[in-house]
Amino acid sequence: MAKVLHIDVETYSSEDIRTAGAYRYCQSLDFEILMIAYAIDDDPVKMWDYTQAAVLPTDFRTLLLDPEVEKHAHNANFERNAFRAIGLNIPINQWYCSAIKAAYCGLPLGLGAISTVLDLQDKAKLKTGRDLIKYFCIPIKPTKKNDYRLRNLPEHDLEKWAEFKRYCVNDVEAERAISKHISGYSIPDFERRNYILDQQINDRGIKIDVDMAVNAYEMDQTHSAVLLEEIKKITGLDNPNSPAQLKKWLSAEIGTNVTTLAKGEIPALLEMAGPGTRAEEVLKLRGKASKTSIKKYLAMINCVCEDGRAHGLLQFYGASRTGRWAGRLVQLQNLPQNHLSALEEARSVFASGDYELALLLHENISSTLSQLIRTAFIAEPGNTFAVADFSAIEARVIAWLAGETWRLDVFNTHGKIYEASASMMFNVPIEQVTKGSKLRDMGKVAELALGYQGALGALKQMGGERMGLSDQEMGTIVKKWRAKNPAIVKLWKNIEATTILACKERRAIKLNKYHGIVIASDGDVLTITLPSGRKLFYQEPEIFVKTTKSKYGPWTRDAIRYKGTRQETKSWGWVDTYGGKLVENIIQAIARDLLADSMLRMDDAGYKIVMHVHDEAVAEVPIRNADKDLKIIEGIMGTPIPWAPGLPLDADGYVTPFYKKD
Repeated sequence: MAKVLHIDVETYSSEDIRTAGAYRYCQSLDFEILMIAYAIDDDPVKMWDYTQAAVLPTDFRTLLLDPEVEKHAHNANFERNAFRAIGLNIPINQWYCSAIKAAYCGLPLGLGAISTVLDLQDKAKLKTGRDLIKYFCIPIKPTKKNDYRLRNLPEHDLEKWAEFKRYCVNDVEAERAISKHISGYSIPDFERRNYILDQQINDRGIKIDVDMAVNAYEMDQTHSAVLLEEIKKITGLDNPNSPAQLKKWLSAEIGTNVTTLAKGEIPALLEMAGPGTRAEEVLKLRGKASKTSIKKYLAMINCVCEDGRAHGLLQFYGASRTGRWAGRLVQLQNLPQNHLSALEEARSVFASGDYELALLLHENISSTLSQLIRTAFIAEPGNTFAVADFSAIEARVIAWLAGETWRLDVFNTHGKIYEASASMMFNVPIEQVTKGSKLRDMGKVAELALGYQGALGALKQMGGERMGLSDQEMGTIVKKWRAKNPAIVKLWKNIEATTILACKERRAIKLNKYHGIVIASDGDVLTITLPSGRKLFYQEPEIFVKTTKSKYGPWTRDAIRYKGTRQETKSWGWVDTYGGKLVENIIQAIARDLLADSMLRMDDAGYKIVMHVHDEAVAEVPIRNADKDLKIIEGIMGTPIPWAPGLPLDADGYVTPFYKKD
């Protein structure tokens, strides 16, 4: 077996890693490694203190440069960047990240969070560590008390420095303990290749139009200040940005108690305020004020590196329940869409920073700036973006997995699932379901809301009420959709029943009907093996009796829960689940694997992927062959995959010098 070198580094940089990211943080001119704790296999942990010796210890340097030695670290991307900053560029394929493996196994990503879950470090030690990092690793405010220094050095508190070194050693011990705890589970080769490609994409980064980002952010600040002054004049408030002050003022103006200023409640408030009133004017002005999404321009400015590109925007296995990527820094996964008819012209105006011209041409400055965020990602000179995404991928995957024949026929022919769904539900020819018609709207909302056992609440959340649908109409849609999709309904029930049985009997059950998915439990962990061979993990599964109230009285049934990160609190605890939710995890995980498989093949074909968002991949290609390259990329994404026989795939794309939603 290969030797394993466990590593943890502590560093200093004047860049704030939370906003700058690891790449820019490590590129700072004042970046330095303060100390390194390391251990080979199960040997005692050693400590190297930079303040005592500025040359790496011979044994550590030899191990670090040995290609046969596996380098293990928690969030290994940081350690890799740190060593690269001092001239030691250790290839990605030699690094192994315990954070990624923990996430693969259904545990949190963060070392502190995992340590708490596995009881490896107590909370007091974790807090001490955070305090020490704050003391030694970041700049401080110069004051008379600290002799106007800009940072704390070891000699400023030798006791704290000694404690910091012990903390660093503890981190290596915690990382090693985590690795041992999950050593019984292996990451498949497919996933290992995905991790290496992910690191290459993050290393490559994507170019930012810095001038545009700066001008856009400054324009937003100017516009927000103008609107704020207008609101001040109308309301007389000292700080109309204060929700408490504004709610109190609106309550007095409207004559009712205003308890929320949430976006979804503004239309109702406008209706209560009435036309031509001061309250209506204030609400409209507030709606034109800065959107939170515009802060993404500032995020770009903060994290762009010396090469003009933003790096580290993607977190591999950021969503541990499905394995999907998560966004970091700029948060690619929640970029606002663009609906401007003259996108390029608008981009030109706002990129110039000409506020007066922008105000003349665009009524809602904040909305336009929000829609232009994507366009601040640009291709290098001589290149352009080839953007391709899967068409209706989740709808295709659930039809394939469940074996819903009529849906597969749709995807193997015209692909118009919204129209076909409405046609099936309401027994009308598909030709009568036209774009913009109420029938198509009902087909669309049904497809978006009901695939994972959603009902009336899901339809409302997806905008059923905004479409003008009544509760009765939405209830009818739920019944008709389920009646026309019996194989999908059966999939929910079978996945739930099989999961309960596997947990009760602590065994593995293979579902040949569903392309060989295996649901297994050993009492400690529930796993679902996907067609790709990757597994989904659910920690500490438990079957419990759940009581549900209904108009016919209470009824009980077996239900499933497991330990995981709760979405609403971001804390570790019990998470209830059911057939439809498990199916959602499975479908989204398979869709993720399809994108990952396609990106591996794109990379093998020589395409330089610079980012990907949801079911879409973006490659930077030379302008001269862009259309040809796009066709090849679409072909790669639309090629049948051996582990998903019979799954109809289709990808559409476009070529653009700046990123956008086509």
